[in-house]
Amino acid sequence: MTKVVTQFKLTRPLDEALMNRIADAHSQLGLFRVQLTPDLKDVIVEWDSSRLTPAQVDSALHRAGIPAART
Repeated sequence: MTKVVTQFKLTRPLDEALMNRIADAHSQLGLFRVQLTPDLKDVIVEWDSSRLTPAQVDSALHRAGIPAART
């Protein structure tokens, strides 16, 4: 297992529904941690690179309803 941390820019303003999606996103296989940055404009994702590729992480975020783009 190799943990990787990647930062993503939120492409939509944060609201309560998006906060709930972010809180639930770690349940996706291979994602360990998904959290907001202190300024609430970015999301930091800790993931397992032995299970997922960067494109699969992007896809997992979008499936979870998190509008984010890699920075």
